[in-house]
Amino acid sequence: MRLASVNVALPREVAYRGRRVWTGIYKEPVRGRVHAGFLNLEGDRQADLRVHGGRDKALYAYDRDNSRFWEERLRREMPPGQFGENLTVEGMKENEVHIGDRYRIGSALVEVSEPRAPCFKLGVKMESPAFLKDFLESGRTGFYLRVIEEGDVGAGDVIETVSRDPAGVTVLDATRLLFSRDEDVDVASRALEIASLSVGLRRAVSERLARIAP
Repeated sequence: MRLASVNVALPREVAYRGRRVWTGIYKEPVRGRVHAGFLNLEGDRQADLRVHGGRDKALYAYDRDNSRFWEERLRREMPPGQFGENLTVEGMKENEVHIGDRYRIGSALVEVSEPRAPCFKLGVKMESPAFLKDFLESGRTGFYLRVIEEGDVGAGDVIETVSRDPAGVTVLDATRLLFSRDEDVDVASRALEIASLSVGLRRAVSERLARIAP
């Protein structure tokens, strides 16, 4: 596994359907070492803190293979940062990475916290509101990371596995559980066993389990 690019942006206003939207999704690659703090990367900020940011969503990672998938499907270039990701990674697919897994990237220790639930601003960036549906249905959502130990990261860093969560709930499992009609009681039950499960995700999984449990 490898860190291919580090991407940051400060919030800015963009025009969308006759109004102005404040967003931090327009990430651009940066060179050199970048400090990964508990809330964000140095030089990066989230716009709407009601739904973005915080300790559980300090960083957003997206696999380069996913970008290539969308390049082929949409026939357009998807450069690093296109999906609003802070970390463009290689070798970290949603069906292999688990919620609660820990990784060492550079000198930072990070933990997988949640799959991404895209807001309308991804549609703004992709110039297609309908893209949100395709994005979720593909399962190629990427995932959020909480920073356990602050440190510096940079393009080219090897990503080392520190620990794998024993519950074994992949990012793809969590995405399907939360955003599809998947009624997998076993996955929901195992998700609630994850010690580091975020408050928001625990609430969502508990509500889902209450609806699908026999």
